[in-house]
Amino acid sequence: MSDPTTFDEVLPEALRRRSPAPLVDIGANLTHDSFARDLEATLQRARAAGVDTLILTGTDREHAEQAITLARRYPGLHATAGVHPHQASDWTPELAAAMADLHRQPEVVAVGECGLDFNRNFSTPAAQEAAFEAQLGQAADSGLPLFLHERDAGPRMRDILKAWRDDISQAVIHCFTADQDTLHGYLDLDLHIGLTGWICDERRGHHLRECVGAIPANRLMVETDCPYLLPRNLPAKLKGRRHEPALLPWIVREIAHWRGESEDALAAATTATALAFFAIETPSHPVEES
Repeated sequence: MSDPTTFDEVLPEALRRRSPAPLVDIGANLTHDSFARDLEATLQRARAAGVDTLILTGTDREHAEQAITLARRYPGLHATAGVHPHQASDWTPELAAAMADLHRQPEVVAVGECGLDFNRNFSTPAAQEAAFEAQLGQAADSGLPLFLHERDAGPRMRDILKAWRDDISQAVIHCFTADQDTLHGYLDLDLHIGLTGWICDERRGHHLRECVGAIPANRLMVETDCPYLLPRNLPAKLKGRRHEPALLPWIVREIAHWRGESEDALAAATTATALAFFAIETPSHPVEES
């Protein structure tokens, strides 16, 4: 099936939902191949839903460079630049130098996605730790915040971050899905937490629903992690399974419900937190329709 190209093809009328306040999607994988044919329409849908600012995730050199290119082309977009733990075995002095150059680009607002993933171990734990420590050093040198990935590696991640905490500025555990003890450990290190549509999944999101209230408002941010993790609280079935930034308000709705606060308050708080975290001084200009 070809990629849909219009708003109505992707989001039926029942799915149209606009955030009560401008939103920041801190983790959008818009360099993914699934967005190649309708990127501009995707950005227009995001704006229509109130998602004015997007942080495009750079998981390796190629995707970081692509994210920077898009951020230069479209207002409201920013980029991260890092090496995901899955690709940690690719880390070399040459790659380190290339990533440091990318961190000096004005479009780059964070080092990452980097961290540890002991669930799949596509790179060995030793290689992951070496690449992670190197990127912590780059964050310390650049002064940029960290955009972090962690899966089944909470204790080791906390130990490494604790040793570096005085040297790095800020860090967000993106797409947090771990348990309450791990959450409290990260909060004790004064880290930020990014939540996705995982909390909308009645099959596996129960533990998140029970602990999201413990996250201080000034440490919480929201993200789609699109095209992955399509929310399961949508009122109608989408054509295909691709997630996109226009659906972020449905994630905000679910988080607000479990935190016992209004969507408006949560949207305003997460946006203020994200703009401060990534040093985006004012909300980005909306993406103009072509």
